[in-house]
Amino acid sequence: QVQLVESGGGLVQPGGSLRLSCAASGRIFSINGMGWYRQAPGKQRELVAAITSGASTNYADSVKGRFTISRDNAKNTLYLQMNSLKPEDTAVYYCTARARTNTMNDYWGQGTQVTVSS
Repeated sequence: QVQLVESGGGLVQPGGSLRLSCAASGRIFSINGMGWYRQAPGKQRELVAAITSGASTNYADSVKGRFTISRDNAKNTLYLQMNSLKPEDTAVYYCTARARTNTMNDYWGQGTQVTVSS
């Protein structure tokens, strides 16, 4: 089993920055793709950014140029640097990873709240 634990969420003013982290633990043989999703109240969960094991990245149009996804493969940790935050970025942010233990499966974290408000 794989556990994903997010941290770094909180309350920030518009224009501010936050850095989210997601640490993966368990009997992990390898991790392929990882990503960040978010879900705002009353809305569907949406992809924010994704990164492959080879560090290729993909971003939602709404966060391009403001957010940066990265990973530390040695630490099995995923990051999301969020700059120039807007009120519409307010959501619960979830980490996901496709990891191999005995089999390959998709795993999700419990989510961390990000609130952008003055």
